[in-house]
Amino acid sequence: MREIRVGDVTITSIVEREGAWRAPKDMFPDYTAEIGERHIAEMDPVSFDAATGKMFITYQTFVVRTPHHTILVDTCTGDDKGYPAPMDFDKSPWINGLKAAGLTVADIDYVFCTHLHIDHCGWNTILRDGRWVPTFPNAKYVFARKEYEVWEAAARSADPANDAVNSQNNVFRMNCLPIVQAGQALLVDDDYMLDDLVSLIPTPGHSPHHCCVNIFSKGQRAVVTGDMMHHALQCREPSWSTIFCTDPAQAATSRRNFLASVADTGTIILPIHFPAPTAGLIEADGERFHYRYRHT
Repeated sequence: MREIRVGDVTITSIVEREGAWRAPKDMFPDYTAEIGERHIAEMDPVSFDAATGKMFITYQTFVVRTPHHTILVDTCTGDDKGYPAPMDFDKSPWINGLKAAGLTVADIDYVFCTHLHIDHCGWNTILRDGRWVPTFPNAKYVFARKEYEVWEAAARSADPANDAVNSQNNVFRMNCLPIVQAGQALLVDDDYMLDDLVSLIPTPGHSPHHCCVNIFSKGQRAVVTGDMMHHALQCREPSWSTIFCTDPAQAATSRRNFLASVADTGTIILPIHFPAPTAGLIEADGERFHYRYRHT
C-alpha cells in the first residue's frame, strides 16, 4: 500500500502475508455462487484469484504517524506462537517490513487492537527466555475493555473439550495477558479518544466488542476497519458475515450502518485484509455498496 496522507497524519502498512487464501463459499455461510460470481465479475481483479477460485486476503499492520505519536493498528499473527496450518506461514516479512519502514520496536508509542483474534494481536508479544513479553517496550497497548474482559472470562472458565475456545484462550494468554501483567495496557471504552486525531468507533459483531480506528486531521478522514469486513464482497452483500463472527447478525448490522455512514463522503477506508492497494472509498448503490480501490 502506498503512503496515505490524511491531513497531518501519514499511514503505511507492514504486510505479514498476502495472496489467494480462501474460497468465498468457505468464508461466508450465506454465499451463493449465482450471486457471488456476478459480483466478483464486476469487481477490481485485485480482489479475486480466478486461477484458484480464492479471494486475495492480506494480513497487515497499519503504521499511523501523527505529529505526536507513532501508532500500530493490529499486529497480525506474530512469531513463535506454535499455530497449526494454515497460520504457520513465514512471519519474517513482518519484522523485515518494520525495519523497511525505518522503525524499531522502541519507536512505537501506541498499539491499537481492533479486536483480540489470532491475526490481530500476534506481534503484541515476543518470546524471551521462555516468557511472553511485550514486543514494544515503550508502547501503551489500547484494548477495548469489554473485549478484553470477554476473553479474560473465557480463559478462566475454559472447557478442555472445546478446541475452538482453547485456541482463543491460548491467543489471550500469549498475546494479551502479558501486556496487562507488564503494566502496558490501556483498557478503554469502545468510543475512546486518544486525542483529536485518533479514536475508536464501536462496530461489534465480528467479535463481542470489535472497534474500528478513526483518524481525522484537517478535515480529512480515514478509518481502519479491522475485521468489520474481510472482502469487497461484503460491500455488495453487507449481510454476508464470516464463519469467524461471534454474532453474525450484529456484525451485518454494524457493517451496513458503517458503510452507509461513510458512503460518498470521501472517507478513506483501510480494511486490514484487503489486498494491495488496500485503501479505497465506499460508493452507495441502493441497498448495496461498491468498494473502489485507490490505485493512485
